[in-house]
Amino acid sequence: MPYVKKVKIKGKEYWYLFHTVREGNKYLKKSKYLGKELPKNIEEIKKEFLTGIREPSSKHSKLIESLTPLERKVLPLLSKHTKLSSLVKETGLKEIEVMRSLQWLSNKEIIKIKKITREVVKLDKNGELYLKKGLPEKRFLSALDKPRTMQEIMDIANLDKNELTVSLGILKRKNLIEIGKEIKKLKEDSSIRKKEEFLKSLPSPLKDLDWGIITELKSRKEIIKEDIEKEREVSLTSLGKELLKENLKINLLESLTPEMLREKSFAGKKFRRYDIKINVPRIYNGRRHFVNQAIDYARRVWTDLGFKEMSGPIINTSFWNFDALFQPQDHPARDLQDSIFLNEKGELPKFFKDKVKDMHELGYEKSKGWQYSWDEETAKKLVMRTHTTVLSALTLSELKKTDLPAKFFAIGKNFRNETVDWSHGFEFNQTEGIVIDPNANFRHLLGYLKEFFKKMGFPEIRFRPAYFPYTEISCEMDVYHPIHKKWIELGGAGIFRPEVVIPLLGEDIPVLAWGPGFDRIIMDYYKINDIRELYKNDLKVLREMKVWLK
Repeated sequence: MPYVKKVKIKGKEYWYLFHTVREGNKYLKKSKYLGKELPKNIEEIKKEFLTGIREPSSKHSKLIESLTPLERKVLPLLSKHTKLSSLVKETGLKEIEVMRSLQWLSNKEIIKIKKITREVVKLDKNGELYLKKGLPEKRFLSALDKPRTMQEIMDIANLDKNELTVSLGILKRKNLIEIGKEIKKLKEDSSIRKKEEFLKSLPSPLKDLDWGIITELKSRKEIIKEDIEKEREVSLTSLGKELLKENLKINLLESLTPEMLREKSFAGKKFRRYDIKINVPRIYNGRRHFVNQAIDYARRVWTDLGFKEMSGPIINTSFWNFDALFQPQDHPARDLQDSIFLNEKGELPKFFKDKVKDMHELGYEKSKGWQYSWDEETAKKLVMRTHTTVLSALTLSELKKTDLPAKFFAIGKNFRNETVDWSHGFEFNQTEGIVIDPNANFRHLLGYLKEFFKKMGFPEIRFRPAYFPYTEISCEMDVYHPIHKKWIELGGAGIFRPEVVIPLLGEDIPVLAWGPGFDRIIMDYYKINDIRELYKNDLKVLREMKVWLK
């Protein structure tokens, strides 16, 4: 019998449990540490100690000790029950608990899980009803113990108008009834029994059923329906078969609680082994959409450079979107094929309307304008903004001389009437900027742009001459891609023409302006080849997309 003894080690006393066993010609003393104090449940510990000694150690003992209570409950049943639905019924566990235990057993290579998909036929709402009450045609014939009127049949057979119509059609087609002032039964319908047996057999695999009956019942209202069933079938591996021969009914502690620590009830007991290598569900942290991450970063870059953010509505009058920027009313960009117009009109600003009109028609001392008759109704048309430059026009109109010099930026969505494909979309992001300063010049413009794109990860930038209706000098900018070793076009920039500035500010002051597209920068960073991916809300993609870091 095992005995308890206090042992002194390095001046301190500890309780141990000892038992001598014979192995061959040798006697071996087995021991178990109990703690500094003798546990209250010492008799229970002695029994477990003896059981552990008498049962030879298994080569799978460590694996068995790592099984969770759910796994130990499900595993013994796998020799007879191989389907998930059967295991749920047999164990009394919830489906999610059985699924979890099967996944853990699969991770330990104890079982293999096979997913089976099959087409099945199930009872629909009316099918379940007819299984209890009988098919309408059966009830119809049963009511014809003698010739009767339709109303009598409806009342006796408890049929609604739809069921009556269907029954009449079926029975007349099979020459089972004769219709006159009263309806007379000619003979019984032998196929009704087959249909009833068919309904009783459901749900069943589609391939095992009579296709003729399926076709007939599918044509009727809500009697049967086809569905796709997904089942999981489990098979034991060689390791799993070996484990079934082992003793799985072992008592293991799952956790250590404060109460157990206080009472020291854990002493002499075994804890379940935890498998730190097992696959566990990945936890995804909450975060902003990756496009918004990029926009937030660009916003910080501009604010660090001393810029204030502009904001404004997506829907504007054509006056602010086009006319205030000295874009003529017959310009191709104002065509329905390029811009998205609304079937409504807005109001024009009284103070600026005539100034912009005069600039279009007459120009000023250094310009002839566009020399056409400016149309107020065309300027009133509402349009979804085609560029964030509309925000620059609105901001200039609100400035006073005391506000200068000033620097502003915007990052926002714009809309074009484009056919959507991998490289085009009807919406796109653009970053806008203006600097209003009497001492500003073209070299300052280039400096701002170089600094911005350097912080966005493109240290090399080049500028090419270009033309835009509302800037002069104008240029287009390209950045050099350090990985692909090629230049990428990003957009335009320039100094606002006096025809834009004078009507809005009252005098000709240099206004540096730029508006490169932002989506291409985002696509390059995230290795996206289809622009549509920027606007899809695929949770898997959003969770796994890398964080914007520059």
